[in-house]
Amino acid sequence: MRWLYSLLLYLLMPLLLLRLLWLARGNPAWRQRWRERLGAVEPVRTDRTLLWLHAASVGEVLAAQPLIRALEQEPNIALLITTTTPTGSERVSALFGDRVYHVYAPLDLPGAVNRFLRAVEPRLLLMMETELWPNLVAACHRREIPTLLINGRLSERSARGYSRFSALTRPMLRQLTEAGIQNRADAERFQELGLRPEATHITGNIKFDLTLDDSVRRQAEALRRQWRPEPGRPVWVAASTHRGEDEVVLDAFARVRAQMATNPLLVLVPRHPERFDSVVELSRERGFSVARRSEDSAVGAEISVLVGDVMGELLAMYGASDLAFVGGSLIPNGGHNLVEAAAWGLPLLSGPSQFNFAEVCKLLSDAGALKTVGNASELSEAVIELLDIDELRSARGHAAREVAEANRGALEKTLNLIRRYF
Repeated sequence: MRWLYSLLLYLLMPLLLLRLLWLARGNPAWRQRWRERLGAVEPVRTDRTLLWLHAASVGEVLAAQPLIRALEQEPNIALLITTTTPTGSERVSALFGDRVYHVYAPLDLPGAVNRFLRAVEPRLLLMMETELWPNLVAACHRREIPTLLINGRLSERSARGYSRFSALTRPMLRQLTEAGIQNRADAERFQELGLRPEATHITGNIKFDLTLDDSVRRQAEALRRQWRPEPGRPVWVAASTHRGEDEVVLDAFARVRAQMATNPLLVLVPRHPERFDSVVELSRERGFSVARRSEDSAVGAEISVLVGDVMGELLAMYGASDLAFVGGSLIPNGGHNLVEAAAWGLPLLSGPSQFNFAEVCKLLSDAGALKTVGNASELSEAVIELLDIDELRSARGHAAREVAEANRGALEKTLNLIRRYF
């Protein structure tokens, strides 16, 4: 089955290259460094043990940040971090600079994977969440390179997709050396697809091991002062939104402004940077006065929408806000990470599509910290309720912080699993 899979990938290569060119219309970085995607990278020169960690995009890089920080403290370890997307690459460079090696991950083609492994010769491969690639796992297995899935998750929807290709999925999962899985339900789904029980470990979700250090707290306080020229101005952040969600959020915000005597500020943060300009234009078309975070200026009372058109500031933006809606959830995308907002003690709102963070959403919902909404009307009602009732906003925010703090500890379990191999 893997031979057929590989043949299909080779046949689809022209379409893949055309897609990269199409993506480059919005972000020119997609057309750069193609050789890396084909496995043509410079050899890694180090006298330390090289660990390769693959984190596909921004979300996985941020999730892996506590783990990477911890591994950086190991004196005999060198880190190679690969990503798939340019935004993920930018985050690696911004967060870790030249302290780690960084290139794009090879496409899952036998030739590209083999070229890559010959050049870098890692001692261990760590794959974040669901970054599982049949040819990569098989090539590492042949070379006796241990492969560990860390912070693994598998929704019911994804499990159904993998099960359709069991002849490809089962051998791949059986070749994994070990897997640290977020929760028991996900672990059972992995095992049903082929993961060996003795290789399965429930480690929790390392996203809960987020640290709000002094630098991010100072940045949040600076934003809070910049966004509130008038005392008591409420700030609502709508984070990681996708096409089709911005319209709903702006419709809801129009209703909020029409029904509230205060002058609320909406901080609208699109998930993908190639959409920054279009979201600014959409906000203006809806009649709002708009500023851009990249302008880095005080947000006057006349500004109603601030578009977060910078990368790497979302955590601080949460800290400067009063409540958060987390996107990717009003469309069938499965939602995005709510833990960062919860760590700040913000009351949370989400759309109904939550399969990527089902366990996190359940914990937050059961605690009364998260409310699910399905349309602009429900969203506006939920926002107005939270902004009108201080006690409710405070109680839900406190519940969110308690969930975030109670579920810490996955980082140490994950590190203990990794330390077996160096």
